[in-house]
Amino acid sequence: MHHRPTVLTAAATVTLLGVSACSSTVPVTVAPHATDPVCASVVLSLPASLGDGLTRVDTDAQATAAWGEPRQAVVLRCGVEPPGPTTDRCESVTTPGGPTVDWVVVEDDGDWTFTTYGRVPAVELRVPAAVAAERSTSFVDLLGPAVARTAQERSCL
Repeated sequence: MHHRPTVLTAAATVTLLGVSACSSTVPVTVAPHATDPVCASVVLSLPASLGDGLTRVDTDAQATAAWGEPRQAVVLRCGVEPPGPTTDRCESVTTPGGPTVDWVVVEDDGDWTFTTYGRVPAVELRVPAAVAAERSTSFVDLLGPAVARTAQERSCL
């Protein structure tokens, strides 16, 4: 016996395809040292929000997190290559009532990249220009408690 697709089945298929096309998962390239067990601890300790409009969303890579709109998300990757000595700007960011984390800060065409300095494994935070244009990047301090789970070996001068 052959069954003909019904209007209801066709509508359900179209709806399913439409939902999958609007996926809220952020594609992220996994960092080279993402399998470091400390990265799991860092990611599990990250906040659910970095402020208004920056709620945590799913990613598709190990040891990563993202906040905001999937196309313009703030993305964190744990296990990136630790930066060596640098002449780039290095900022010490103190979490209110918590740890101080040193970040190497690089701006490129409005996009901002913050990479922990002197911590192993290293953590990188990318803030797209669209987000940086709308708000301060002061939310970096909210990451301090999670990032402080990494071992501090050096600090900014």
